[in-house]
Amino acid sequence: MAKRPYAAVSVRDRLAIEHAWDLAPEKARALQSCLAQRVICADPIGPVEHIAGVDIGFEAGGDITRAAVVVLKWSPEGPPFQVVEQVVHREPTRMAYVPGLLSFREVPAALGAFAKLQTPPQLVMVDGQGIAHPRRLGVASHLGLWLDLPTIGVAKSRLCGTHGNVGEQRGDWTPLEHQGERIGAVLRSRVNVKPIYISPGHRLSFETALDWVMRCLHRTKLPEPTRLADRLASRRGPIV
Repeated sequence: MAKRPYAAVSVRDRLAIEHAWDLAPEKARALQSCLAQRVICADPIGPVEHIAGVDIGFEAGGDITRAAVVVLKWSPEGPPFQVVEQVVHREPTRMAYVPGLLSFREVPAALGAFAKLQTPPQLVMVDGQGIAHPRRLGVASHLGLWLDLPTIGVAKSRLCGTHGNVGEQRGDWTPLEHQGERIGAVLRSRVNVKPIYISPGHRLSFETALDWVMRCLHRTKLPEPTRLADRLASRRGPIV
């Protein structure tokens, strides 16, 4: 059995990160601000052989959280997107929906999905925000801390911040800023399609996060890891 990503986290660091998920909103916000201090927006990342895409859905009126993880083999020389593993994990939803606290609702099921993987990824792309969050701890950052893996937030909409106009060509981008701080990039991933919002989650710089998203763009708006995870989470069809 392949070594799972949790093994990379020391016992001391794990105890510093672990927490309950069903917190009162005021305590959850305070915890977000505390955990955000542990997020690393730099590049302690080695060679990438496998990339995981993560997306979350809900069933039974929101009572059940459904996490989908698709692992792709990355090769710059050959076909860049080969699906090697896909996992769906369901569990009772831990927290009701509260704006800005989505990671407490989504991350537990994502962790359950990662615990089932046989192929440990070196990079994770998450359908959601990284540090492009009012307290700098979106779902990609929160998940990255628990996994101790490089993560990238790939969001379809803006949660906070302002930005200028984005060019119309594929690959055009402009910085996303909030309270005088750069928190991400607004990327035109496809001509004549609304841009996507890219932000570092954990253990990646802005430049590297944007570069990896660009490498993983194919024929659609979303990079392949999160596109396939979205398809699996939404049950729109099999991943082939």
